[in-house]
Amino acid sequence: MVLDAYTYVFAIGTCFALLEAYNNGANDVANAWATSVSSRSVTYRQAMILCTIFELTGALAVGARTASTIKNGIIPSNAFGDNAGVQLLAFACSSAGAAIWVMWCTRNSAHVSSTYSLVSSIAGVGVAAVGVSKVQWGWADGQGLGAIFAGLCMAPFISACFGAIIFGLIKVTVHMRKNPVPWAVYTSPFFFLIAGTICTLSIVYKGSPNLGLDKKPAWFIASVTLGVGFGLCILSALFFVPYVYCKVVNKDYTLKPWMIIRGPLLYKRPPPPDAANVKAKVPNYAVIQEDSQTDSDSDATEKKVAAVDDITPVAPGSSANSDSEKGAAPSIEYTYEQYQQLLKDAEERHNANLRKQPGPLGWAMRTLHKNRLQAGSIHETHNLIAMVKRLPAMVVAGLLYGTHYDIHTAQVGIHNSPEGRRMERVYSYAPKYANEVEHLYSFVQIITACTASFAHGANDVGNAVGVWAGMYAAWSKGKPSASKEEVPMWQLGITAAVICIGFITYGYNIMRVMGNKLTYHSPSRGSSMEMGAAITILIFSQYKLPVSTSMCITGSTVGVGLCNGTFKAVNWKRVGLLFFSWVMTVPIAGLIGGCLMGLAVNTPHW
Repeated sequence: MVLDAYTYVFAIGTCFALLEAYNNGANDVANAWATSVSSRSVTYRQAMILCTIFELTGALAVGARTASTIKNGIIPSNAFGDNAGVQLLAFACSSAGAAIWVMWCTRNSAHVSSTYSLVSSIAGVGVAAVGVSKVQWGWADGQGLGAIFAGLCMAPFISACFGAIIFGLIKVTVHMRKNPVPWAVYTSPFFFLIAGTICTLSIVYKGSPNLGLDKKPAWFIASVTLGVGFGLCILSALFFVPYVYCKVVNKDYTLKPWMIIRGPLLYKRPPPPDAANVKAKVPNYAVIQEDSQTDSDSDATEKKVAAVDDITPVAPGSSANSDSEKGAAPSIEYTYEQYQQLLKDAEERHNANLRKQPGPLGWAMRTLHKNRLQAGSIHETHNLIAMVKRLPAMVVAGLLYGTHYDIHTAQVGIHNSPEGRRMERVYSYAPKYANEVEHLYSFVQIITACTASFAHGANDVGNAVGVWAGMYAAWSKGKPSASKEEVPMWQLGITAAVICIGFITYGYNIMRVMGNKLTYHSPSRGSSMEMGAAITILIFSQYKLPVSTSMCITGSTVGVGLCNGTFKAVNWKRVGLLFFSWVMTVPIAGLIGGCLMGLAVNTPHW
């Protein structure tokens, strides 16, 4: 009977642990890749592929084989005594508390840290299970709740400083030159050196628990990191620089990607005769890009909105407008109901485009559209038939809808809405640099993003699976798990796979608010943001202070945004909402976990 109860609790706890891993991918990992996607260095689909490869490689190849079962020592390992049942229940409630909170935040596009949510939930469970006095409220050698609050305040600020320093260096070295393209080409090996060194340190200190590289002597670590950095610098000087010189300086549109292996021989390659009359063949990194489809949709929207009653244009020269805005087109003020209708119209246009596509997603969207629920209760015959037809389509749409979501359009927002006007103001204070220059830094940004995924898979997946490993040990052995438990390979693999699925299927919900809705993005800015966040994480790791990767990248984003020269280049309203959600994570996640534990422990039983 006891074994059955253990199995029942373990099954429920496993479901919540996997749900928490799913939310980790949809929230934390999505935030880590939001910078690269927002900068247009990679598309969302490319990010999915790269994230899956490096997350799984980091987790399975060099991932931690042991994990902390009681995260950061919030509850002492001997607090449960010999009662494996209470410990198993505590772990299950901790996963449930964290999963519920992060799931709600992800659904409402509010970014929070999955790790902080789990820590807070464990603290609440500790209060309910072993009492207030047993929970580590102070510093506790960098592992208590006091250290968590310290990291919450310090990490974003320090990350902002590093991000601003790196982008300031790029800005002075390249962007402020009269002819920035050659400067960007010839200084690129230096920034590859910085990126390679930082990424190698990230792998050494956060991405190689199983290899033990962080336990090597200082001279060994310095030799490896500088060797990789200078090696990448030399390779970029020999192969990358000649290639991009021909592509962006000589404007050789006949150049093929495989020709990079020719190295310095490319300098002798003559440009096409008409190269002087064409633009370099590089992607367009502008945040707002209008095309014929977008224009027609915009015109249709404006005509539809113009027909709505009670829309009053605001006079351009009224007191609500600054002098710089005089002469601009009249601003339309919407009611709350009209704005909600605009959101529904935008979603419907997106869904209409998906219904036209071939393939499984197009079939699913057409099936859902044709079999919408009609009048009457759900038990009406026609609604029951519609539900049977909709169920398989709902599964397909749930798996594939995120892969076709337009992240950039969602980040810009509805034109003439309060948020749309706010983002237009923010973008207007950010200088726009040449695509030829930005193109060079997109390669650096891809390197930093892939390294972040590798380190996350090797280190943070072990953190995510820690509570599940503790539940498995308590269930399989019938006695309380230790503070450190071995993590089976199958648990690491399942957790990493679920994290990737969460990023692929639902990551767009966080990415649409964590990119260009904070400040203007571009590859040179984005690479600075990611490197600034990586440096901060390394520093905090050395002092064993808990820190969230998501908080670091957010702080770095703000720091780079301020490099535009004005506070107005940052959307402070969104920043304030993010900070508020971070602070509220501790009491809310802790309250959910504690209430679940209190109810479970004190439930009448026989």
